[in-house]
Amino acid sequence: MASPESTTDETVAEEAPRDEVREAMVEALRAELGDALVGSHIVPGDDVWVRVANDAWREAAEATKHKLSCLYFDFLSAIDWLPSPFGRDMDSEIDTIVHGATVKELPPLAQGYAGGDTRFQVFARLYSISTHLGITLKVDVADDDPRIASLVPVYAGANWHERECAEMYGISFAGHPYPYKLYLPGDFEGYPLRKDFPLLARRVRPWPGIVDVEPMPESESDDGPNEGGEEGA
Repeated sequence: MASPESTTDETVAEEAPRDEVREAMVEALRAELGDALVGSHIVPGDDVWVRVANDAWREAAEATKHKLSCLYFDFLSAIDWLPSPFGRDMDSEIDTIVHGATVKELPPLAQGYAGGDTRFQVFARLYSISTHLGITLKVDVADDDPRIASLVPVYAGANWHERECAEMYGISFAGHPYPYKLYLPGDFEGYPLRKDFPLLARRVRPWPGIVDVEPMPESESDDGPNEGGEEGA
């Protein structure tokens, strides 16, 4: 008599790997934030990302610090998810006129783990020294008026990170105690890390990846072009 295993076509799907520790971290934040926790993503055994509503940004940082014991502030920055409208050649005149490069049609935005609804997002990386676990908080900021609450009252180490972010991306941090530039002159216009900020160097020299390379000369024999001693005949 055939065994049950040999007579059935059903297969038991393997259970997806889980990370109960990081799942508990997300649920702890959800208990504090409610619907303000709008998305999360866990890579089991690796890391966790949580996206929160804009008006709950500082509250999320406080909950992460006090409920998850993430006392160590690692970094804060932003990202412009807009694909570069210039492409690889940065749309310099040399590239477009001399080399014939064209501006490519932009693909749709893709905001990475835990999703997103806007072009700009702010990220904060927080870490627990006691549990040796980290978490990345992310938040959408409006495209037309990118602003978010400062985390300096929660993590003093966010001070210069927010200043750099404001200077490079044009994102305002409400309540920052010292919102002055770190790098650029006071009258500098534009935000260099935005994808639509043109690199002026590309207006002078073409992008190295598309510069024409002069072909090598054709090889000749050691005896020269006229073999057999015909030279001067």
